Amino acid sequence: MKNDMHPKVDEFLSKADQWKEEYIALRNIVRDCELTEEFKWKHPCYTFEGKNIVLIHGFKEYCALLFHKGALLKDTHGILIQQTENVQAARQIRFTNVQEITDKEAILKDYIHQAVEVEKAGLEVAFKKETDYIIPEELHDKFHEIPALKAAFEALTPGRQRAYILYFSQAKQAKTRQSRVEKYVKHILDGKGLNDK
Repeated sequence: MKNDMHPKVDEFLSKADQWKEEYIALRNIVRDCELTEEFKWKHPCYTFEGKNIVLIHGFKEYCALLFHKGALLKDTHGILIQQTENVQAARQIRFTNVQEITDKEAILKDYIHQAVEVEKAGLEVAFKKETDYIIPEELHDKFHEIPALKAAFEALTPGRQRAYILYFSQAKQAKTRQSRVEKYVKHILDGKGLNDK
């Protein structure tokens, strides 16, 4: 049984303005599952043999238990939530009060044990390849116009390429897609991602 409480998690809990009771309830449940308590990405994170299993985090509307490979779990209770359509592996179980957490204690432990089994089995989420993302026509046209842009784009990390493709593609009108592409030409040529300064 891993009973070492991480001092940074204690500090995180003591400073929590919102969801304090919920965080403590979640922590107690997760700690019962013999995981190692760590503090990553400014949140309590629980690992098994160095592999991330679950993270406790909160938002304005809810707090959640985030399963790093939640997409691989059997969601027999239909409670796992995909945060956004672009999130491929992680899934959340959301809560708005302590009662919801205590009512689901047995289910949560079952899902946590399942997540540990996924790690023991060495299972991995099959991520979409970059080729699965369709480059919008407006970006293609720009590549023809500025050959250096295509080379610069292909030199970006897969995540940066994906962010650009999604951002450009989300615009409904061709005119908007075009102006988005125009706006980021220099950024791409400079080897920067969408949100890089």
